[in-house]
Amino acid sequence: MVLIAPSLLSADFSRLKEEITALEKAGADMIHLDIMDGHFVPNLTFGAPIIKSIRPITNLPFDAHLMVQNPENLFESLAHAGVNCITIHAEAVTHLDRVLTQIKTLGLRAGVALNPSTDENKIKYVLDKLDLVLVMTVNPGFGGQSFIQSGVTKIERLKKMTKDYSIKIEVDGGINPLTAAACISAGADILVAGTAVFKTNDYQTNIQALR
Repeated sequence: MVLIAPSLLSADFSRLKEEITALEKAGADMIHLDIMDGHFVPNLTFGAPIIKSIRPITNLPFDAHLMVQNPENLFESLAHAGVNCITIHAEAVTHLDRVLTQIKTLGLRAGVALNPSTDENKIKYVLDKLDLVLVMTVNPGFGGQSFIQSGVTKIERLKKMTKDYSIKIEVDGGINPLTAAACISAGADILVAGTAVFKTNDYQTNIQALR
């Protein structure tokens, strides 16, 4: 069954404890943490101190998506804050193999995110270092964008590329029940959703609709 990772960026930050508890009760499989630095993407969100403060609230895995330049500067603080997986953007680093090794050395799962215009062959020679590939179906940095359809065929190609590895394919951007179905059919294992989960207070129904 496909896993659902609600994006905390769409939650009510004045009541994060209640929001996270509600997501867990509603059947979320993990919590997606969008970390932005105001440089790689225009927006600025949150970092390790906030993550550390919410870690005791739930045992759900924390899936950290770093939309930042020089992501390796954050690895140790995020590990200490309690994240389980760190995903970095292929476009943000020069030495992808080395940076992924740094994540694995900390005992964390390692992922690479690919922007809509980035060819999947960018990860061809680091498949042995990966636990996850994140296909961006919007341009990173903002919520509420429309789904970019070409991401579906990228998922299909990645499914073939990773068939000999234990790599999960995650999709982020414009996910709703309709686009979720297309992504799942193409081979997606994890769906990140913000607006689609938080659009009403009935998180359980919203999550089930995505599955």
